[in-house]
Amino acid sequence: MSTNLSLYDVLADGCHKYIPKEYHLPSYLMKWTPGVTPLSTTPEVGYAIVAYLAIIFGGREIMRGRPAFKLKIPFQIHNTILYVGSALLLALMAEEVVPMIYKHGFYYSICNTSAWTRRLEFYYIVNYYFKYIELIDTVFLVLKKKPLAFLHVFHHAATAALCYTQLEGETAVSWVVISLNLAVHVLMYYYYYATAGGKKIWWKKYLTTMQITQFIIDIFIVYFATYQHYGYRWGWPHVGDCTGSRFAAFCGCGLLTSYLFLFIAFYIKTYKTGKGATVQKAVTEAGTAGVKTN
Repeated sequence: MSTNLSLYDVLADGCHKYIPKEYHLPSYLMKWTPGVTPLSTTPEVGYAIVAYLAIIFGGREIMRGRPAFKLKIPFQIHNTILYVGSALLLALMAEEVVPMIYKHGFYYSICNTSAWTRRLEFYYIVNYYFKYIELIDTVFLVLKKKPLAFLHVFHHAATAALCYTQLEGETAVSWVVISLNLAVHVLMYYYYYATAGGKKIWWKKYLTTMQITQFIIDIFIVYFATYQHYGYRWGWPHVGDCTGSRFAAFCGCGLLTSYLFLFIAFYIKTYKTGKGATVQKAVTEAGTAGVKTN
């Protein structure tokens, strides 16, 4: 075996070797094809989000007169899938992005049309589908009769829509936001897996700090890329053009900014006020009440 064999090559070779050909991924799951790839049109995304809201709020009403479910093992399995999956996807993306930055520079990697590679597009699709798996976080809250915080519900629903807009708009800067998010998710979903089993984790408070830091970095880079896009077209001082649709840029800037303010408010309420102990307890018990990010 070649010493230069990549993680992608190892996984691809393993799939071709051990998985029957009829079960290989179809091309429409490896390349974004609007109308063919599942959940690749605006109506589909809208229906999915409406269904999510109907299920969780309808489920909350159904659970009012019923005892809460424990669900320890299913909850741990769910979080294991997400923290292992996030770690694997992060490693695969790093394998694609790091050589690009080394060869062409950081600006190229966030702005050049060629930075939207076929392989990264596939990883973005996988990450997009992760967002729908993460909606199950809220189902656990409902079945365990935990509070449905606005931050949690809004963030989960909006992030699925945000990932859709970036795939549609082919924003080269997407890897920055997704990579930071995956790094946080590795720790976060491990935390929820471990604490569900009774383990005490001392760094819980720092999860929210990491999420806030993540959004600050996201906003700085995404706003920079957006400015380059408009500066190139409107004659403002700029480095160069930045690829991606304007609608995708608008959604990215708007939602990431809203996340930052909402998570800062959550942090202040949880750790800096007298209500902190109550909210902190609810978050610990729920496992997902407001700390979960993309």
